[in-house]
Amino acid sequence: MPYLGGKEAVKELRRALSNPNIQADPLRYRNTVLRVIRLPSLVEYVEQPLTAGLRDRAACVRRVAVLGWAKLSNLQPAADLDAAVVNELYSLLRDPDPVVVVNCLRALEEILKEEGGVVINKPITHHLLKRLKDCDVWGQCEVLRVLQRYRPQSDDELFDILSLLDPSLVSPHPPVMAATLSLFLSLCSDLPAVSLAALERVRGPLLSACGSSSREMRFAALCHVQLLLRSVPGLLGEHYKRFFCGYAEPAFIKQRKMQVLVELVNDDNVGMLLDELKGYCTDVSMDTAQTAIAAIGHIGRSYSDRSLEILTGLLTLKQEHITSAVVQTMRDLVWVCPQCSDTVCSALEGCEETLQDDQGRQALLWLLGVYGERLTSAPYTLEVFIDGVRSEASLGVKMELLTAAVRLFLTRPAEMQDMLGRLLHFCIEEERDMCVRDQALLYYRLLHCGIEETRKVLQGRRSDPSLGVLIGRQAEPISQWASSFNTMDALKKAAVETETASRGSPEHVATKLKADLDLPKTLDCCPDDALHSGESDSFSRT
Repeated sequence: MPYLGGKEAVKELRRALSNPNIQADPLRYRNTVLRVIRLPSLVEYVEQPLTAGLRDRAACVRRVAVLGWAKLSNLQPAADLDAAVVNELYSLLRDPDPVVVVNCLRALEEILKEEGGVVINKPITHHLLKRLKDCDVWGQCEVLRVLQRYRPQSDDELFDILSLLDPSLVSPHPPVMAATLSLFLSLCSDLPAVSLAALERVRGPLLSACGSSSREMRFAALCHVQLLLRSVPGLLGEHYKRFFCGYAEPAFIKQRKMQVLVELVNDDNVGMLLDELKGYCTDVSMDTAQTAIAAIGHIGRSYSDRSLEILTGLLTLKQEHITSAVVQTMRDLVWVCPQCSDTVCSALEGCEETLQDDQGRQALLWLLGVYGERLTSAPYTLEVFIDGVRSEASLGVKMELLTAAVRLFLTRPAEMQDMLGRLLHFCIEEERDMCVRDQALLYYRLLHCGIEETRKVLQGRRSDPSLGVLIGRQAEPISQWASSFNTMDALKKAAVETETASRGSPEHVATKLKADLDLPKTLDCCPDDALHSGESDSFSRT
């Protein structure tokens, strides 16, 4: 094999690159050019054929030559390309071959990335828009993405551009439709009425994308539907059946569809939607079942009676993951809708026997602590947890148990005094986890300050109605999410801010710590050595 840097090899290379038989085969020509560019010793010999290739009569040669210059710039970023090459690439934006045009855009983006990419002016913009229909799907998306940099100089020019883009809004290809709508929203950031009209225009193509045979396409479309519903809640209300879950659909699509259904609920379809979600609660997938239960809880913010009827019925199934999800949902529901507390309290009797997971037990303990005065069996349920605290492995359950025990002591002291004393003694004297021990010490010293001071700290708000109901929420401005449309951000975020099941006490998640808590500046409590002298047993004395 000859030395690749030798004269004979260079002559053979030049002969091959100018051979019309090789140029007639796009794949062979492309492979030859891109392989040679990787060799530093031959780069200087490739520049001349690449420059000649930009003016070649064959479109396939021009396509590869453009990509070759982009590759050359990528491999040698420190080298300055000749301005004539850049001008030649700009002139090729008017090439009759649409693939050459798109390749030029990508090449200029790569070559001029330090300067902000390709410069888009009025003539280039209008030329690219007129050639848009000649490009393939990928090419159209690339052109539309680059055109977002251009800002029309007048309203007349803006509406001329929008008229040229209008056919692409209803394109049968979802990527083109999404890229066009993204450009629409970018151009019409100061024209909310035009943006809303564009959202109405893409309703049909977006629904078609939600029914695509590709799972990935369906998921992306559902995420973008959630974005649109933030500003136009009723956009797809009459098409809610299109978001019912199919039996064979994967769990991640089912969960996203249920989130969309929550946003589409209204007085006319609430009964049918709740019945549909109820069927998903017994799905073979635990994640799908728990998502359906959480969706029913979200609808319960506006239709609490119907939702609680379904949730209460699910508790009778005595299935661990269903009971856990229902208890967590009920906890979150009473935090938002305190009027549901009586129904929730009556449904909790006996469910502690089914709960096994940490999140479900924490939710139950929070409910027992906050609404324990309404539950006859609340102290006895807590006693079971307290008796088993030595073998409890969950840190969250222990800390929630401490809070629930102190809260219930404030409302039912006679029944809780002995149990609370035993719990505090164990957590202070024997518990190895410092978080649990510190919380027990905090409550112990707080109780020494007096019952009223403890009541101010632990018996504050029982709910947060300020979170609002689901129905009738104010629509968000399109500008808040327009920059995320047709990007990965729409897939990473849930678009609509649907709350997941909160961990631990809901007040720890829903509220921020206040700078000035209503506490005395000093806590008049006993020193630490008093704890070891047996004073921590005072709550266990009769």
